[in-house]
Amino acid sequence: MIGLLLSIVALVGTACSTTETSSKQASVKLIQDESVPYIGFLLDTLEEERWYKDKQLFEDHVKSLGGQVKTLAANGSDAVQLVQAQLLIEEGVDVLVVVPHNAEEGAKIVELAHKHKVKVISYDRLITKSDLDYYISFDNKKVGVQQATEIVKHIPKGNFVYIGGAETDHNAVLFREGALSVLQPLIDKGDITLLADQYTDEWNPKNAENNMKTILTKANNKVDAVIAANDGTAGGVINALSDVGLAGKVPVSGQDAELDGVKRLVAGTQTMTVYKPIPVIATQAAEMAYQIAKDKTITTDTDTTINNQKTDVPTILLEPMPVTKETIKSTIVKDGYLTEKEIYRK
Repeated sequence: MIGLLLSIVALVGTACSTTETSSKQASVKLIQDESVPYIGFLLDTLEEERWYKDKQLFEDHVKSLGGQVKTLAANGSDAVQLVQAQLLIEEGVDVLVVVPHNAEEGAKIVELAHKHKVKVISYDRLITKSDLDYYISFDNKKVGVQQATEIVKHIPKGNFVYIGGAETDHNAVLFREGALSVLQPLIDKGDITLLADQYTDEWNPKNAENNMKTILTKANNKVDAVIAANDGTAGGVINALSDVGLAGKVPVSGQDAELDGVKRLVAGTQTMTVYKPIPVIATQAAEMAYQIAKDKTITTDTDTTINNQKTDVPTILLEPMPVTKETIKSTIVKDGYLTEKEIYRK
């Protein structure tokens, strides 16, 4: 482990020291035909199920358009992700598509890319405080609205808990804002008491589980509903609820329509998830990257922009979809995202 860390530090140092000199040199594509668009896809992690789907769909679509693509995952490290960006730029990518591990730290990737005249698309998660070129994601405030709305349908009054994602992920902030837009009027009215409202470091399910255990202990297990930001945190919350005999009795939200989360819908321990059609975002992002690489102008249908704390970023926002036990077949199965066999087999 120490050796690995030292290697990373050395790579970061090398990347930083060579950035200025290499930015003055013309990048050479490490592919046979330099006229072929070459696209880099930087993922934060492949530790969550959904990112494998993004990777495969994105790569397949770039190739179907006639481009080439290389994907690298940083395993949750800002330092590694910056080094990976440097490596792809040195290989001559025309465009970088980035799922940032940290919204603010991602700005270093944008700065580095622009020194080499490489444009950057922020994928699903917004890179903040940078001159980002494009952003494609889902309406993440709406995700939070859908989560809270579905839970309130089940429990309109009582003691609620909000378990968010990583505060360093701008999406987690938006999910929370959306959820609180539904909850706050009910809190002000006195119908809901928000016992806890906290983020989860690194989106780690174990952290969510430990946080929920602490909340249950402090509340004497008197928790009526939990809004969890995604299926991973929901799984941690449900483990904690299970330990005190409350799994399936306390409504819990989720997001991403991960297989384990959808299985919990069927089992009745999770109330809902939010399906963000990965084929849609992956193929649209691939189209954008390919067109940018071909020097084509990119426009959004509604001329939407989002301010990333430095500039108004041209943005495409896609529609999320709430899913309950009753709508599994008409949404994620119908889309081919998951199969009935995967979901319902014992």
